[in-house]
Amino acid sequence: MQRLYQTLRNNRMMMKQKKKSVKIGRNDACPCGSGKKHKNCCMGRSTPPPESLKQIYQKRYNVRLKSAADVEKIRQAGELVLSTFREVEAVLRPGLVTDEINTIVHDFTIRHGAIPAPLNYRGFPKSVCVSINEVICHGIPGPRTLEDGDIVNIDITSILDGYYADANQTYFIGTPSDDAQKIVRVARTCLKEGLAMIQPGNGIGDIGWAIQQYAESQGCSVVREFVGHGVGFDFHEAPQVPHFGRKNTGVPLAPGMVFTVEPMINLGHHRLRILEDKWTAVTADGSLSAQFEQTVLVTEDGYDSLTPFEL
Repeated sequence: MQRLYQTLRNNRMMMKQKKKSVKIGRNDACPCGSGKKHKNCCMGRSTPPPESLKQIYQKRYNVRLKSAADVEKIRQAGELVLSTFREVEAVLRPGLVTDEINTIVHDFTIRHGAIPAPLNYRGFPKSVCVSINEVICHGIPGPRTLEDGDIVNIDITSILDGYYADANQTYFIGTPSDDAQKIVRVARTCLKEGLAMIQPGNGIGDIGWAIQQYAESQGCSVVREFVGHGVGFDFHEAPQVPHFGRKNTGVPLAPGMVFTVEPMINLGHHRLRILEDKWTAVTADGSLSAQFEQTVLVTEDGYDSLTPFEL
């Protein structure tokens, strides 16, 4: 926590150096965003008071920190997401039509008093994304059938009592090829490496740096165009969470932040193209792509997954 406040203080000092002519009076509003007068808040302090952290992050980064009550609601939505995955896992097999996956996800979600977040989101026509082989993300379920040797990524987001939780996993259909086994292993480990960087005081850039370092060490690449994101109150919130980057950069991680980490890893080059449906993203070179995603909470000493599954 002290490292986090040191980071915030350093950021504030840099801002002050850029605006040396601006003087904050004793009775002016405190620049930390608490709403109090400067003399009754941060004046004379070396670090901002903990109770102002929500205001700081809302004002400076447009990041809405979650309360314990908010986290419990997101966790409940996450439990539903995981239950939905189990329903789908039970039927995955060669010959399964992808639209059947959509029906399972949609019906199970509705039966449990929730809403499938993808349905009609910016015009997306289905309740789940199903992405096969070279499809990176946003695959639209339809008449396509799963075949032996396919890998399929399933991305489920549920809204329960107004709160969102988001996760995805990549599965083998039948007997996987060596390439399929490699890309799924690398993508799974990339998520694990990224999550290991989550603790107060680190930055968003540390997550992307760890993922990129591992993926590229395995001869794979990280998709640039799609990123993780804040989640909980809405489908997509600040901050964005790139899966590539530099250490010690980006928004400082703070307790109460909830966001997804969802690296999309290609066996070949990271370039992609969007199909005519304006949703489906595929690898430009036709190589396999895999992805794993969890919704995570930053805690006082690390992180807590709100959609946990084994990595």
